[in-house]
Amino acid sequence: MSFIQSSDNSITFVVLPSQSLLGHIRVPGDKSISHRSIMMGALAEGKTSITGFLEGEDTLATLKAFRELGVTIKGPENSKVEISGVGIHGLQAPSKPIYLGNSGTSMRILAGLFSGQSFDTTLIGDISLSKRPMKRVCDPLSKMGAVIETTDKGTPPLYIYGNRTLNGMNYDMSIASAQVKSSLLFAGLYAKGKTCITEPAPTRDHTEKMLAGFGYPVEKKDNCICIIGGGKLHSTEIDIPADISSAAFFMVGAAISQESEVILEHIGINPTRTGIINILKLMGAQIEVEELGTVGGELVGTIYVRSSQLHGIDIPKHLVPLAIDEFPALFIAAACAKGTTTLSGAEELRVKESDRIQVMADGLNTLGIKAQPTPDGIIIEGGKIKGGSVHSHGDHRCAMSFSMAALASQDTITVNDCANVATSFPGFLELASNAGLAIHTI
Repeated sequence: MSFIQSSDNSITFVVLPSQSLLGHIRVPGDKSISHRSIMMGALAEGKTSITGFLEGEDTLATLKAFRELGVTIKGPENSKVEISGVGIHGLQAPSKPIYLGNSGTSMRILAGLFSGQSFDTTLIGDISLSKRPMKRVCDPLSKMGAVIETTDKGTPPLYIYGNRTLNGMNYDMSIASAQVKSSLLFAGLYAKGKTCITEPAPTRDHTEKMLAGFGYPVEKKDNCICIIGGGKLHSTEIDIPADISSAAFFMVGAAISQESEVILEHIGINPTRTGIINILKLMGAQIEVEELGTVGGELVGTIYVRSSQLHGIDIPKHLVPLAIDEFPALFIAAACAKGTTTLSGAEELRVKESDRIQVMADGLNTLGIKAQPTPDGIIIEGGKIKGGSVHSHGDHRCAMSFSMAALASQDTITVNDCANVATSFPGFLELASNAGLAIHTI
C-alpha cells in the first residue's frame, strides 16, 4: 500500500518581457513563523491569537495536522487564527496517517515533536516530499531515544513510535539547518534533562525566539542553544511579519529591471534571515532598510529597492545559511549581473523541494545564460536573458524566480509545473501583476 499522495502541477506561467516593478507591496506572512505559531500554540496552555498567518498550502497542512490531533483551531479568516492549546501532553492520537503535502518544514520539525508523544504517528506527503531526505533529523533524534522508521532510502513515510523515553543530549550539528535544530528543540521539550544543540553557523532562530515568547526558558550562548525538558508553554498573542523569502522575488525583480522602485512593507528582518539583502548589496543593488521595531520578538522593517547595475561576486560562505531559501531568486540576479557569480557551500539546495542547483542551472541555460552546477553550488556568467520554456519541477521558489527573469528578458518565458506556488505564496500572480509583471496562466 502506498501512502504517497500526488499533487497537480498542471499550472503553467506565461510571462511576457516586462519593463519595471513599481509600488508598495505587502507580501503574505512569514511561512517559518506561521508553522511554528501553530505548533507552539497547540502545545501551550490557554488560547493563542495569531494575526498575519500565511494561508498557504504548507502552513495549512500544519494547521490541519493539529486539528487531527484534537486541537481546536478557529480560522484562518483574514489571516487570523485562534488556537485553544491543550498543553505539552494534551495531544490525542490521530486516527490515520498525517498528510503534510509538500511541507518539509512540517515533517522534519514534527518528527521531533511526535517522538515525545505517548502514541504512534505516521507522517506522509506528496510525491515531492516523499523523495526528500529525513535521516538528518531521524538520526540525531534516535540518539535521544526516539524510534523512527523511514524507507530504505531514508525518505518518507515516517513511522514514529510513541511511549519512548527521550533523554537530553549535547549535539554538534554537521550541517547548518534550522529544521534539524527545531526538530531537536521540540523533542527536547519531552526529554529528561538538558538538550544542547551547537550549530556550525547561525541559522534562522524563530524557534528559540518563539519558545521564549511562550514563556519557555531558552539558554543561548554563541552558537549553542539549550533547553530543559518538562516545562510548560503559556498562551500568547503573535503578530507574524511579512515573509522576507517572498519579498526576495520583488527585491530581485526591481534590481534587475529598468526604472523600478518597490517599497516592501512590514517585512520580517530577523538578522538570521537577511542574507538576501546582504548578498544583493554586495552585488551593487540599491537597497535601503528602515527598521520599525520589534513585533513579538521579531524585528520588522520597510525595504526600499531600486533599479541597479549588478555585478558578479563570490558569495561569502557565512551568508549561505542566512539566504538558503532565497538562492533561486539570487541566481536570477546573478544572470543579470556583469561578470561571474560563484556560490559554494550550499549543498543543502540539492535536497529542497527540488534539486534547486540543477533545476535553476538547466533553466538558466535554456534562457541563454551560462550556468555551471557544482556539487555544492553554481557558477553563473551574467548575460542577456532570452525567452524560452523552463521547468520548475514543482518547486515554488524556482517557479517564481524564473517568472521574475522576464523583467530582463528579450522574449516570453514559459514556466511549467507551477501549482506549488500556492504552498508558500498564495496571491503571487495578482500581486506581481499589479506591480507590473506581465504574467498569466494557461
